[in-house]
Amino acid sequence: MTHSSVRGEGATAQADGDIPGGGAGASGTVPPQRDGSGRARKAAAGPPGRRGRRRVLRWMSAVLSLLILGTAAAGYLYYRHLNGSIQTDALNLGDNKLGGSKPNAFGQTPLNILLIGSDARDDAENQALGGATDTFDGPPLADVQMLLHLSADRSNMSVVSMPRDTMLMMPKCTEPGGKVHPASKGLVQTNESIQRGGPGCTVAAWTELTKIPIDHFMMIDFKGVVKMADAIGGVPVCVEQNVHSRTRDGKGSGLKLPKGTSVIQGETALQWLRTRYGFEDGTDIGRTHAQHQYMNSMAREFRKNAKLSNPVKLNSLAQAAIEAMVVDTGLNKIDKLFDLSMELKKVPPGRITMTTMPWIYSTKPGLDGRVEPKPGEAEDLFRMVREDIALDGQGSGTPPASATPGTPAASPSAPAGQPSAAPTAAATAAPPSRIAVTVRNSTGGKDGSEALVKGRASEVAALLGGKGFGKVVADTRTGAEDTSVIRFATDAQAADAAVVATALGLPATSVQKSDQVAGIVVFVGKDWRTGGSPAAPPPAPTKAPDSAHALNGDNDQACMAIQPGFTW
Repeated sequence: MTHSSVRGEGATAQADGDIPGGGAGASGTVPPQRDGSGRARKAAAGPPGRRGRRRVLRWMSAVLSLLILGTAAAGYLYYRHLNGSIQTDALNLGDNKLGGSKPNAFGQTPLNILLIGSDARDDAENQALGGATDTFDGPPLADVQMLLHLSADRSNMSVVSMPRDTMLMMPKCTEPGGKVHPASKGLVQTNESIQRGGPGCTVAAWTELTKIPIDHFMMIDFKGVVKMADAIGGVPVCVEQNVHSRTRDGKGSGLKLPKGTSVIQGETALQWLRTRYGFEDGTDIGRTHAQHQYMNSMAREFRKNAKLSNPVKLNSLAQAAIEAMVVDTGLNKIDKLFDLSMELKKVPPGRITMTTMPWIYSTKPGLDGRVEPKPGEAEDLFRMVREDIALDGQGSGTPPASATPGTPAASPSAPAGQPSAAPTAAATAAPPSRIAVTVRNSTGGKDGSEALVKGRASEVAALLGGKGFGKVVADTRTGAEDTSVIRFATDAQAADAAVVATALGLPATSVQKSDQVAGIVVFVGKDWRTGGSPAAPPPAPTKAPDSAHALNGDNDQACMAIQPGFTW
């Protein structure tokens, strides 16, 4: 394998703040002071040794005080500068807010972060890097979407990418200013989600599809990628043949690399992440695999460089990251970002698994080349993340020795900006006798393949009545759901809806906020056509499906296959 380096010129200078020492000798004597002619002045009355020592001590105290105050002031001003540089946006603009990750039986809390790459061309620097003049100052696209899951015990990390060509139903998104983007009536390409109010709508779309609670997001644009790659000193990547991403009609990222491993940074790093024409089969799927190789390699480089023993490099990385990103309000302080970075750093590269959401090509008219989540296998992957199951099949680490299931343990694993344990729904909910519930028969399923079970709403309503719910009504209207779900209208009803779910044996993920209901409504789905409780779900997978194209973080031998016709 050949090796080459693609780097920008530059050097980092480090200024040493050495402070000259000085003071009286061991005897405590002080040289005589002299007047302007050089003659020694007559000493004032009093013991000369003690008077001289006091002067020296006063001088040293003044200098030390100045240094301490100056350093503290500089540090404080720099801290304020960095905090003021953090760009923020709303976390979730959708109606379905799952309330963040919940602690496990040992009091440990997983962490889910959505990483978003924006193709915004909203300033001169991004326009120069992004090209495509017809898109200047237009609405951005979320061309890179990766969900990063940090396990509750911090033993492993999973990353799930969604190809930008994925077609989804978009949820309703409401901007902080009140502007409403209605739910889509048809399939929309996932990268358009950001145009519906910002990154908070991309989070909402992921939440709606995966039912995974997302705690934070981080969004980066073209110039941010360049700054991060430069700050880390370059990222090694590999191609199986010489590659040049350029079509005859001028399309492509422009990436040009020789066969083997190259250390890329600056604009070349951006070209790598944007390359579609030239990798594998020339589709967005190949681009996703190249992004995984880059992310794994960057993680390995970051662990090498982000050390407290190298403060200049650490500061450079921190400054680049802050300038590069937009984050949610839960990560809008330096200490929160630092705490998050320390949590992420606990996972060794060998326990990082990069995957792509299992997909199929859409067969719907007009959607040639677009993809949709693969039935069954995509949900398996999402379920593993929801249930904190490691995608590499190696399981989790050992719980704290002092922890007992059901008793929160002291643990540093709570997400940044969140308490280590959330109050239970029962602590804030009304008594069951006062909770109004409507039950709707939805047992036919979304595809209508089965007939509704006659009287099913009344049966489940009676079941709730037997559990102490005194305000239950069987709805005459019907619905269509594959899995049973409980929807509620307002935030004030969330805790009550959770109590209903517990009473029925439904999982917490079945509880959803919706503007399509007026109160708390139980939709009895196709999974619960008979009996006093819904059918138990099948056992969860223990390893990511093969279609997820898993890549281990320790794999430094990954190399991108090159599309025919794009070699030189």
